[in-house]
Amino acid sequence: MKITGNVFVVTGAGNGIGRDVALELLSRGARVAGVDVSPAALADTAALAGAGDRFTVHDVDLTDRESVDALPDAVEARHGRVDGLIHVAGVIQRFVPVRELSTGDIDTVFDVNLWGTVNVNKAFLEPLLARPAAALVNVSSMGGLIPFPGQTAYSASKGAVKLWTEGLHAELAQSNVTVTVVFPGAIATDIARNSGAGKTSAAATDSPIKMTSSIDAARQIVEAVAKGKVRVRIGNDAKLLDRLSRVMPTKAIELIAKKMASATGAATAQEAAPTQ
Repeated sequence: MKITGNVFVVTGAGNGIGRDVALELLSRGARVAGVDVSPAALADTAALAGAGDRFTVHDVDLTDRESVDALPDAVEARHGRVDGLIHVAGVIQRFVPVRELSTGDIDTVFDVNLWGTVNVNKAFLEPLLARPAAALVNVSSMGGLIPFPGQTAYSASKGAVKLWTEGLHAELAQSNVTVTVVFPGAIATDIARNSGAGKTSAAATDSPIKMTSSIDAARQIVEAVAKGKVRVRIGNDAKLLDRLSRVMPTKAIELIAKKMASATGAATAQEAAPTQ
C-alpha cells in the first residue's frame, strides 16, 4: 500500500524499533500517531522527528483496555482516519528459568505482549476495514518460532502473537486489510532495560550472527507494508531458526538449549573471575 499521505498508528514509538518505524514512515511522507506508555519517550521521538502535526503523541498503556478502546477516536480526531496499525510494543522477561519467575512476572509478559496485541488489534480492526486499503502489522519474535530457555514466558507470548496474527490473516484474506507478522532476530535495542529485565545476559547477546540495527529493522517493516508482505523475518538468525523450526523442530529446540546453556556458563565463569 502507499505510505506517503497515509496515517499509521505505531505502538512502542517511544524507543527502539517502534521509534525507528515512526521515523521511517515520517521520512516517507506519512502521518503517524505514536503510542507509548512513556510520555517522555514520545516527546523525545517527536523532537527527533521534527514533523510538526504529522506526528502526534498518545501515551497509552496497552494493557488498559478502556484506554485502548478510546485510542481510535483520539487518532481520528487528530488525523481524520487510520490507514495502518504497526504494533511493535512488547517486553521481555528476566533471563531466568520459569521456576525463578513469579506468577506476577509471567502475567506482566502476557498482559503486554499478548493482551496488548489483542486489545490494540480489536480496537483498530473496524476503522481499518472501513478504508479502501489498510495494513495491520504485529511484531512477534524469533522467540515465537522456537523457545529460548530463560525466556520461556516471552517465547510463549510471542508464539501466541504469531498464531493470533496468522489467524487474522486467514480471516481477512479476502478483505482490504493486509495482515503481516514480523519475526525480528537479535536487534540492537534497549528492550531489556525498558522491560525492567535488568542487563542483557551473555546468553542473549553472545551470538556469532551480527545483530540487526533497529533502523534497518524498521526499514524492512515499512517496506513490507509498502509491498504487502504477509511474513517478514529480520536478520539471518531469524531466517535460520525459521527454517530449522520447520525442518527439524525437536533438534532445533535441543540445539538452542545447548547454545543458551553454553553462553550462560561462560557468563557465570566470567563474572566469577577476579577483576584485578
